[in-house]
Amino acid sequence: MNKQRDFVLRTIEERGVKFVRLWFTDVVGTLKSVALAPAEVEGAFTEGIGFDGSAIEGFTRTSESDLLAFPDPSTFQILPWRGNIDPTARMFCDITTPNGEPAVSDPRNVLKRSLAKAADMGFTFYTHPEIEFYLLKSADTENGGPVPVDRAGYFDNVAGGTAHDFRRQSVRTLEDLGISVEFSHHEAGHGQNEIDLRYADALTTADNIMTFRTVVKEVAISQGVHATFMPKPFSDQPGSGMHTHLSLFEGDTNAFYDPAARHQLSKTGRAFVAGLLKHAPEITAVTNQYVNSYKRLWGGGEAPSFVCWGHNNRSALVRVPMFKPNKGQSARVEFRGMDSAANPYLAFSVLLAAGLKGIENDYELPAEAEDNVWELTDHERRALGYDPLPTSLDHALAVMQRSELVAETLGEEVFAYSIRNKSDEVRRYRQQVTPFELNSLLSVL
Repeated sequence: MNKQRDFVLRTIEERGVKFVRLWFTDVVGTLKSVALAPAEVEGAFTEGIGFDGSAIEGFTRTSESDLLAFPDPSTFQILPWRGNIDPTARMFCDITTPNGEPAVSDPRNVLKRSLAKAADMGFTFYTHPEIEFYLLKSADTENGGPVPVDRAGYFDNVAGGTAHDFRRQSVRTLEDLGISVEFSHHEAGHGQNEIDLRYADALTTADNIMTFRTVVKEVAISQGVHATFMPKPFSDQPGSGMHTHLSLFEGDTNAFYDPAARHQLSKTGRAFVAGLLKHAPEITAVTNQYVNSYKRLWGGGEAPSFVCWGHNNRSALVRVPMFKPNKGQSARVEFRGMDSAANPYLAFSVLLAAGLKGIENDYELPAEAEDNVWELTDHERRALGYDPLPTSLDHALAVMQRSELVAETLGEEVFAYSIRNKSDEVRRYRQQVTPFELNSLLSVL
């Protein structure tokens, strides 16, 4: 750690860094930032930076509001979009109480707790997200609603198009920040794009996702467009998911790989998938945290709506992908339910907790879905045991409120705040009179 701190201080001096942004997120996943002068960074490493936790969504009550932000030197990066004028860097922070205890409401600490439990079981948790988002000509919702930058579709190559230049600049910026990108392409929706980050340990991935969102929005602004991670901005276009590949390693060995097993998925891997399936409804309010999230899950566009798994079956909630021969280290499972607006720290925490619960209790994996689940009738899905995911945020919260697993994973404060905050969102949503109601009822009733 001291070597990392020395490297940061030396780099700040050698590169002429003028500002260092300390980043962390609130419970919802909104990025927070405070800028330090270079002279203050060394003190921040040892003493932290104090702030009013009660002013941050879900962090503390007013009576216990003092918190400290300690920068993690391993996350230090120069922000390339700031250029050579007043060079700026960033570090993610761990939040503590004044007596040095990790803040129970810090999402990064929630994930660290989950990873520590996995480590106690001998596992390291790796994730690989495929992040979808829309590019819009503007975010003006007053004059006709959002307009996508193009009308292209899946894998389309739009010569001279905004999205092509946008992805190139975004990938280059991410690589400059040390974030490796595996793929980038146009997605199925008009103006929709996808950039896939290379796999990394879950904490690094969560930090990378928060950086990714900032990069995408900064590049979009620089090109005169607007990027949104809203799960379903268009009723007639697909929603934006964040399909995430998950794997557990025991040392250097992939715990999900067994060359002799069906689909080469080990007993550990099968129990992990069984845990994801059993607990999927109760973690949905975390992986899909907005009222709009359920427009994606239940609005078509190939979003997974039913609890089942399948080998290379993209209609299933959990997919076991094919991997290249003799590449056992790449064995993994893909959770397809999460959307791009999730708080990655909390979402990875509950996904890991569900999978580990399956391993701890030796859950039995149900039969795989071999058919296209979307094309089955409701009767056929019921007969096969494919239960639906919650159909609304209100429904998802009701299921989560009864979940010991989510309460234990998030901790009492984050769990209680999430219920309060999202219940208020449901209440405000219910109060709205929508254009659909006005268009269909006003003139006929």
